Amino acid sequence: MSADTTLPSGCEILLLEDDAPLRKRLAAHLHALGAVVSEATRLAEARRLLAEVRFDFALVDLHLPDGEALELLREGAFSENTGVVVMTAFGGVKKAVEAMRLGAGDYLAKPFETEELPLAFLRCRTSRIVARREEHRAGELGGDADALFFGTSLAAVRSQIDTILATERRLSRQLPPVLIEGETGTGKSALARWLHRQGPRASQPFININCAALPETLAEAELFGHERGAFTDAKQARIGLFEAADGGTLFLDEIGALAPGTQAKVLTAVEDGTIRRLGGTKEIKIDVRLLAASNRPLAELVQAGAFREDLYHRLNLLHLTLPPLRERGADILQLAQHLLARIGLRHRLKGLRISPAGATRLQAQPWRGNVRELAHELERAVIFGGDAPLDFAHLGGVTAPAAGSWRNPAWRLPESGFALDDVVAELIADALRETGNNVSAAARRLGVTREFLRYRLSGGKDPAS
Repeated sequence: MSADTTLPSGCEILLLEDDAPLRKRLAAHLHALGAVVSEATRLAEARRLLAEVRFDFALVDLHLPDGEALELLREGAFSENTGVVVMTAFGGVKKAVEAMRLGAGDYLAKPFETEELPLAFLRCRTSRIVARREEHRAGELGGDADALFFGTSLAAVRSQIDTILATERRLSRQLPPVLIEGETGTGKSALARWLHRQGPRASQPFININCAALPETLAEAELFGHERGAFTDAKQARIGLFEAADGGTLFLDEIGALAPGTQAKVLTAVEDGTIRRLGGTKEIKIDVRLLAASNRPLAELVQAGAFREDLYHRLNLLHLTLPPLRERGADILQLAQHLLARIGLRHRLKGLRISPAGATRLQAQPWRGNVRELAHELERAVIFGGDAPLDFAHLGGVTAPAAGSWRNPAWRLPESGFALDDVVAELIADALRETGNNVSAAARRLGVTREFLRYRLSGGKDPAS
């Protein structure tokens, strides 16, 4: 809706006014703006219409022959998705303020120009969306995009991100979705927040929802909203997160957890820029920049029939993959120092250091929980370590590799040579252990074919050796 002369095409408005000339003038103006208007002159008529029709807006006079419109607000007759604008005669501001306290979105003091109506309706819609955003923000633990650390191991990812941001600044509107994949704890949520803050919508809302935490029966209502009575517990209408994120960014974490029916609605929202509330019949235009994340490759879920192929291809236009922490090499220590500095600020501690033995232990860890696990171990070491350099002796019996081991950071190739086959066998054993003996997954992590891995496991050697 523009800020001055337009209304959403086909929006339904309840006009409650007993003054016939004024009612006709207002109705004619609203019709000319493309609205569908239902007229009422009494509270009883309004109650009947409200029970039958889900109105987008209501324009109501406070003083009516059979009572005050405040009664409708007190009894909850209006849907939460209905923006209520009250009209009051000169001197009735006190009643208008009470109406606002009871849920009205705006008021107009008579006499007013009909051109003021769209602005009043816009303020109603904006206040409802802001309330929904604040409700979601209050219940969201969230994360901090400033905690994101790229390092040399993410140089390729950073290059992709720069390309994405340049594209977004050029387009400004109707931004393509971005798919972020990576194991749990690799920093997908932090990256999503960072993308939002660096992009052209940084001043607009960022709405974050973990799809895996949504019960299947409620996911659709949470994302797209619902009308009153749409299901058993829907006692009040509610705006969905797509609508709350209008103009900003919606981050769907673990999107692969959504049911196929909900995935279909997400596809419609992405392709057409429209949503429909659960139990509703009207299409609502939205302009949302969508970020999606998955801890399992969506291509695998598509192959397994657990994710819609059409939605995958739509999301996969811009694709980022975050590697697991164990594959980030020397970046682990730089990342640890980065996180440690933030932990020090939070606990008001200065000069936190990692001992050489501690650095060795950090690099020897498999970090199955990735960056999240590293941050947890760092904080635990700070809490229990006192002022001494952190050596991470609590890491579950993990000890530093022997001086003669190629895993030791100080190790150098011996002049006498060493057995490369033994190193390959050790890496294969690690990959199988970390993937639960899944040969295909182990081969993918090692960057070899399944046939090569099976050949090695059967006792053969590398044909090239």
